Amino acid sequence: MKKLNIALINPPVAGHKLRGTGTYGEELFRALKKMRRIQVSQVNYGSSLDEFDVAHYPYFDPFFLTLPVIKPKPTIVTVHDLIPLRFPGQFPRGVKGEIKWFIQRFSLQSAKIVLTDSVASKNDIAEFTDIDKERIKVIYLGVRSEFRVIKQGNVLEKIKKKYQLPEKFLLHVGDVNYNKNIPGIIKAFAKLSKKYSDLHLVLVGNGFREDSLQLHQLIGLISEDDLSNKVRRLGFIELSDLTGVYNLAQVYLQPSYAEGFGLPVLEAMICGCPVISSHTSSLPELVGEASLLIDPYNEEDMTNSIEKVLKNKKRRQDMIEAGFKRAKEFSWEKCAEKTLEVYQSLFNTT
Repeated sequence: MKKLNIALINPPVAGHKLRGTGTYGEELFRALKKMRRIQVSQVNYGSSLDEFDVAHYPYFDPFFLTLPVIKPKPTIVTVHDLIPLRFPGQFPRGVKGEIKWFIQRFSLQSAKIVLTDSVASKNDIAEFTDIDKERIKVIYLGVRSEFRVIKQGNVLEKIKKKYQLPEKFLLHVGDVNYNKNIPGIIKAFAKLSKKYSDLHLVLVGNGFREDSLQLHQLIGLISEDDLSNKVRRLGFIELSDLTGVYNLAQVYLQPSYAEGFGLPVLEAMICGCPVISSHTSSLPELVGEASLLIDPYNEEDMTNSIEKVLKNKKRRQDMIEAGFKRAKEFSWEKCAEKTLEVYQSLFNTT
């Protein structure tokens, strides 16, 4: 039987590679390459697709032209989330963005199948695009094998010194976008720091170093609460070092208003760091019963939940064990297998 020849299209938008969408493209390609039942190639956007059976676009942006209107091959598109449409006041699109969204939505409707990372995102896609839910398939992402519990104290000590990390800190890894609720983290930390003088906050991600209006607002909030010496803003961190940072943290925080998936949550769990996350959007799907779920709009709820983990060693250990077990259920191999099933369904092959 002829192998299906799959084109995995590299996104035309710069800057996505350091985000979760970049991880998805890389890890899916790596896992698919190991499968003997198909042939898969990474292809630049706009290249000829004559030799391929299926075109898979692993990235979709509502306000940039990341998807062609004319599709010469059966097309699959992965839409990770439509969060900017859920919070239009916080993600202004302008006239050009409105036009591009019209084109993108029109183009998406002619895809054979739309893949997405969670049931929450599936519901958003159906609502904002009018695509039938039968054509939207949920395939959960995985966690990179590099993330693990590090037992060598000397390795952790080296990372601690390299980034001048405090002895006791809360951690968030991500961006400064509105949906991440970073002001909520800072406000909750401000309350906790009055009771726990040795507690610090570490924020990891390019957005916490690169100049932006959001970053200026966060710095203002940090200064306002006199927390400048207790908040560490780190930029991009290499994978091996990030693994160590997760291992060193007391608690990982993901109090987002919305997430398409939430890769850092899995990364923290697999590294043995207890997680506190929102009870909104995809996060309950992801964490199951392994995390304390909070109302992201309620700073007191976040503060109290953090304190519960800090004060109760047994609760913290139980959360670590439950989180590790939960994270092990997600893998890029499973993601690739489910994606292969979607490819095959287009041709009714097995």
